[in-house]
Formats: sequence, structure tokens, C-alpha cells
Amino acid sequence: MRNGLIVLAVGAVIWFMPVPAGLKVQAWHLFAIFVTTILGYILQPLPIGAIAFIAVTFSALSGTLKVAEALMGYGNGTMWLIVSAFLFARGFIKSGLGRRIAFVIIKFIGRSSLTLGYAITLSDFVISPATPSSAARAGGIIFPIIKGLSSALDSEPGPTARKFGAYIMLVEYHANAITCAMFMTAMAANPLSVEIASKAIGVQLTWTSWAVAAFVPGAVSLLLIPYILYKLYPPEIKMMPEAKGLAIKELEAMGSMTKMEKIVSMVFIGAMIMWATSEITHIEATVVAMSAVCVMVICKVLTWQDVIGEKGAWDTLFWMGSLVALATELAKSGFIAWIAKSAGVVITASGLSWVMAFGLLIIIYVYSHYGFASVTAHISAMYAAFIAISVGAGAPPLLAALAFAFLSNVMIPLTHYSGSAGPILFGAGYVTQGEWWRMGFILTTINVIIWLGIGGAWWKVLGLW
Repeated sequence: MRNGLIVLAVGAVIWFMPVPAGLKVQAWHLFAIFVTTILGYILQPLPIGAIAFIAVTFSALSGTLKVAEALMGYGNGTMWLIVSAFLFARGFIKSGLGRRIAFVIIKFIGRSSLTLGYAITLSDFVISPATPSSAARAGGIIFPIIKGLSSALDSEPGPTARKFGAYIMLVEYHANAITCAMFMTAMAANPLSVEIASKAIGVQLTWTSWAVAAFVPGAVSLLLIPYILYKLYPPEIKMMPEAKGLAIKELEAMGSMTKMEKIVSMVFIGAMIMWATSEITHIEATVVAMSAVCVMVICKVLTWQDVIGEKGAWDTLFWMGSLVALATELAKSGFIAWIAKSAGVVITASGLSWVMAFGLLIIIYVYSHYGFASVTAHISAMYAAFIAISVGAGAPPLLAALAFAFLSNVMIPLTHYSGSAGPILFGAGYVTQGEWWRMGFILTTINVIIWLGIGGAWWKVLGLW
């Protein structure tokens, strides 16, 4: 109740404030609704789907938006890409293919704690393009494996946690965040960044352009993070021949690839090829994802009950569709252009170059994530404004859109609550909150340097700036 009153009070204050010069009343009222919605996402007096639905209903009821404008987000192609990707992930998990891939990788390179860290990192990377839910990837596929490995090595929460369990839980959390950044379809909120970039600054991000720009800094991060953690937070057990044996045992229990797994494998490979060649075939990512789901339904990998029972997909459609509608109309109202112009004037007056201003905005954007319990809420609240301000200061639009989209994922490990995989991995009880936060700050800072340094050089090669 208290959080709900805070949300309503903030919204009312903004709504009844004098409208700033240069803005229409409709734009200001839409901003009030938008801020109220974002604050509701953060404080969550109700589920975010309910908050989103109330927000678009009020926008129409108050006359701020027409009904068609308030509901346009539900018919948006990006929303159906997300829904389809969730269903794709359901087939990946249901078939057991995700577990098989992870155990095969462990079988071949799981000889020590360090190589096992790389095995888990590689497993997350391989399945990430097809699993837009980081919680599903980390919690539904990887977590049962690393929890089983930890138990097999007599590493349990408490005195024996540092034997192996604490190390591998941190490796997965940080690897999961990096893989989220590497593919548009690896994290549910990434398409929101794509949509906002299109509406706020007119930049169109494709699956291929995202993957190409993220590959080099992402690969460097994935190569370094397990090793850095191994040095800064070393497991007591160094060598572990048991891991290979456990993987072999699990694979034997699973038997040969099932028909369902083979179908999902072919669909996965086909979708990857279609996504990668979209600029040649002109088939949109949404259509590819929907086609993949259709094939899995026709081949009975997924039943219709699986489709309608995928609550995460439909809940995401509700809250993100509402948010896309509000963000789209906010941009149309001229509010984003107004705030970008105003901030650009301040930055210009300060004498900072666009590079310095861009770097300062990045630092603020990343470390403000301590105040968010959701990547989606962070993107919703700050992404549009920060890319618009960056462009206003002189940053190339495509560079701004991609850099902030990537770092929206890179910043996830700062705390144990700032990403959906966090409560699962931290909740296992292997790492104290203090250690989790300390390693989160150190490794996030290292990753920011990697993505802006090595990534910046790579983006220069690609002609992004």
C-alpha cells in the first residue's frame, strides 16, 4: 500500500506541475504517466503487467492518448519477437537439448575448476541466442548442472562453499550478463532498447548489426572473466577429474539424442542462419522466430498448452507492449527532443567534447543500476533520455544506441537483485552479499573498460564513429 501511494503521489505532483516552456500539456501529462509507470516497475506495488495495463488504460481514460495509440504496442512486431523467443526457449528446455549441450562441453573441457568455468561460460554462450530469458538460461538450464557439480564435489553453502560452488555461481552470473549483451535475442529487454532507439533517435538496430558489434568485446570478456574470478576469488579445489565423469554419467542417462532434440537442433540452426542473413533475405527477425515456433508446434515439440501456458511470454507482452506505446507517443509528443536539446545546451556550455560527455553519461548510466531491481525498468527509465542526450552532445547515433544497449546488460552483476538470474544464483547461498557486491563492482568495472576500450576500437573499425 505504501509503495502504491508513493507511486501515485509522484505521478500527481508531476501531472499538476507547471508545464515547462516549449512543451505541450499533452507531452507533459504523458511524461507524468511514463514516470509513474517506471516508478511502479521499480517499487512494484502490483505486478508490472498490471501496472502497465493500468497506465495505458489511464492514458486513454484521461484523454492523453487515443485508444488506438494506447494499445498500439501490443501489435508491435518487436513484442511478438519476444513472445516467440520465449516459446523457442521453452522448446529448448523441454527437449533437454540445453542440458545435453552443457554436459557435452563439460565432458570435453571440464578438467579443472578453471576449465569448468570456461565450460559453463561456453554453454551459456552457445544457447544464449535462442533463450531470451536470462533466468531461464541461468536458472532452468545451467543452475541445476552447476548445483549438481558443486554437490558432487562436497561443496555446499556454508563452510565448504569456497571449495567450488561459490566460484562457479559467480562465473555463471557474470557470463550470463555478457551473453545477454552479445545477442539481441539473448535477453528479454534487448528488443525494448531496439524499439526505443528507433523511436527516440531514428536508429534501426538489426540482429546482425548487434551481434557483429558485440562479438569482439563480448568474446574478450568471456575469455577473461572466468580467469579473473579464478585469481580474485579462487576455488579451493583446483583439479577435478570428477566433473568429466559426472558429465559422462549424465549423458549416458540421457541416452541418444531424441527426435525432439534433433528437431529443436535443426530449428535452432535454421533460425540462426536466417537471423544472420536477414539483410540479404529481407526476412525480419520476428518472422523467423514465429516460423521457428510454428515448426516446433507442427512437429509437436511444443503443444498448444505449452504455448498458452508460457506465462513469462504473455506477461512480457502485456508490460512491454504498454511501455512501447507510451515511449512511442512520448517521442512523438516532442518530449525526448526537448530534453535532449536542453541537456545538449548544458553540455555544450560546459565545454566538454562529445567523447567526454559520452563517457560521463555512460558512467552515470551504469552505476545508477544500484538503484534498480530490473534491467527493464532501468532501460525504460533512462535509455531513451541518455541516447538522446548523447546524440545531442555530438555522439554518432548508432554508436550511442548500441553502446548503451550493450552496457544495459554488462551492468547487471553489480548487485544480487539487479538481474533476473541473480536471485536464483545468489539464492543458492554460496556467496555472501558483501562478496557478491564486491566482485560485482570489480568485474563490472573491468567489463565497462573492455567494452568501451576494445569495443570502442572495434566499433571504429566497423565505422560506427
